[in-house]
Amino acid sequence: MQLPPMIPLWLKLAYTAFVIVTVIVYARKYPPENFFWFSDVALLLTVPALWLESSLLASMMALAILLPDVLWNASYFGRLITGRRLSGLTDYMFDTANPYYLRALSLFHIFLPVLLVWMIAKLGYADSALFGQTLLAWVVLLLTYRFADPKLNVNWVRSFGGFRPRTHPLAYLAFLMIGFPVVVYLPMHLTLMVLFR
Repeated sequence: MQLPPMIPLWLKLAYTAFVIVTVIVYARKYPPENFFWFSDVALLLTVPALWLESSLLASMMALAILLPDVLWNASYFGRLITGRRLSGLTDYMFDTANPYYLRALSLFHIFLPVLLVWMIAKLGYADSALFGQTLLAWVVLLLTYRFADPKLNVNWVRSFGGFRPRTHPLAYLAFLMIGFPVVVYLPMHLTLMVLFR
């Protein structure tokens, strides 16, 4: 006997429609390497996570974006409320050269973390997510370094926070490949294991 789906059909359809619209708009307005951003990778891979009701994919995407999106939201709402720039993460959201509809699509940084945590609460947290997300991040970082325009600095593979690394570019890339799993993913992995084991 097949178990009923844990995630409602309307949510799967609504999210998929949003992602389709976002991909079409981004493909017209941004260069292709924009899709290498970890947040955009998570946006896309949450579609199969929803339809397959995959605990592993949902857990991996949560590791990828929960901590960065907490910082994104703090930067965005902090500037919205106080008018002060807290970081450069959300500068593009206040750039009037970007049309409103384009900036509105980026509001997925607000609801996607909530959706992923809800999915993990429903589906459980996958212990293998740390390994899976680390492998995925390594692939994305290598592809970003190889194919993305260095001026765009996607996923900060060229510099971080405006500071140019004084080491060889490949040494800095190796540092990132270690840094993301240790500094970003591992603390979130331990937290989600405790909360949703």
